[in-house]
Amino acid sequence: MLRELSINILQGRVKQYFGSSRLTSNLIMNSGIEEACYDVAIEAYLLGAKFSRFGYFGEPIEAVKPRCEKEERHLIDTLYNFFLFWGKGEEGVGSEELYYLCEQYVDSWWREGFMKGEKKYKMRLH
Repeated sequence: MLRELSINILQGRVKQYFGSSRLTSNLIMNSGIEEACYDVAIEAYLLGAKFSRFGYFGEPIEAVKPRCEKEERHLIDTLYNFFLFWGKGEEGVGSEELYYLCEQYVDSWWREGFMKGEKKYKMRLH
């Protein structure tokens, strides 16, 4: 599954979600934060791929997603807390917005892993 990911794809998605936000744009310059975003992205991607077998057997993505809600919430909270820890205090004011950004970021990677994993199951490459 990881062969389909490249550092350019990871960088692009980090910039897409966090580079344009006034809360996180200056934080992304820190390589530690960027690497944490990559780690969470890979974990979410693999989690989606793991649950893609249910999609292969005919379940819609909306029915499968609640099955891994606990794991996904952990990834969101991890990324959110990482931003708060490494931030300069400005994040506290917009913490709700920051949390939603983290939620959307993790969700996008989970869905991508799910779709790619489902495709691999259909091609019998799992």
